[in-house]
Amino acid sequence: MFDKFDDLADFYKTLGDETRLRILFELEGSEKCVCDISENLGMTQSAVSHQLKVLKLNRLVKSRKVGKHVFYSFDDDHVKEIFEMGIMHLMHR
Repeated sequence: MFDKFDDLADFYKTLGDETRLRILFELEGSEKCVCDISENLGMTQSAVSHQLKVLKLNRLVKSRKVGKHVFYSFDDDHVKEIFEMGIMHLMHR
């Protein structure tokens, strides 16, 4: 029997936030720094950083630092597949 329902529920709660989904959409094509994401979404860097922290804690994104900039991307191909499958499901109506 699967005993990780709490973890699965938390995973879907993380995906259940529109702002976090918009951030994932920004990352779909390539990695981006906080400054680019915040500019594209019209949000403060602080707000974007907060949401990226939540995404990172739930292993949906990963980061790498280059100088003063931190670049974010999908944590792995599974995240991209889950995101794309959700979009495909909605377009299938």
